Amino acid sequence: MQIILGLVSILLYLAATFIVGRHLFATPPAVGGSHTALAATALPALLLHGILLYQLVATAAGLDLGVLSVASLIAWAIVALLLVALLVRPIEDLGIFVLPLAAITVALSLTGWDDAPPPIPYGSGMQVHIATSVLAYGLLSIAAFQSLVLAFQERRLRHKRPGGVLRALPPLQSQETLLFQLVGLGFVLLSLSLATGFMFVDDMLTQHLAHKTILSVIAWLVFAVLLWGRWRYGWRGRTAIRWSLAGFVMLALAYFGSKFVLEILLGSNWTPT
Repeated sequence: MQIILGLVSILLYLAATFIVGRHLFATPPAVGGSHTALAATALPALLLHGILLYQLVATAAGLDLGVLSVASLIAWAIVALLLVALLVRPIEDLGIFVLPLAAITVALSLTGWDDAPPPIPYGSGMQVHIATSVLAYGLLSIAAFQSLVLAFQERRLRHKRPGGVLRALPPLQSQETLLFQLVGLGFVLLSLSLATGFMFVDDMLTQHLAHKTILSVIAWLVFAVLLWGRWRYGWRGRTAIRWSLAGFVMLALAYFGSKFVLEILLGSNWTPT
């Protein structure tokens, strides 16, 4: 059953990717969005992905969160946030990154290759930390993809090559505004994630949380500086892109780098208490 759920979800994610790609690379460039077709494929994929995640993560002993399960969960959250954001902003172009990423994480989760830590018991306050962490990572991941689109758009305009894909994208100023909205909301959620996480830290070394915590705090500081620079000096363009991507890299190392080294390479795991 899990194989069927996963394969259908992957096919729907790839179909949704094709829809976004056709909109972006159409000749002549497409005018307007492709919301209906995108929703018709991405929503069922998200639903099937969610059912698969529930079967993989929700065990009798608690939440089973190995590296691949967490990657799949975060990818699910990214797609969900993207579809919600589509209700108010035309950001379907980001689906060209998000949707195939979700398909890849589904495929990896089906391999069964995962060295999961002990399950987190249900009812544990740690689940609040997990929820805010996943949402924060999801929003800041979308912000990172938005930075890549913005970098491409800014480079093409700087070299006076406004045609092609650029005609299907929103104006540069709107793209920058969206980037800082995503970073701002993600920063709030990351702050909540850190605050709730510290509630469960008794001894960072004993609990194997030192590297994850330090990298997460560095990422928080990078995003804080970015938002302060925007407010104080009006940072934009390449400066905003570099700071945004730097913060995301730090966050990715905190979430997956430390988890991969601890669980896969060292065969250990962090403990909530």
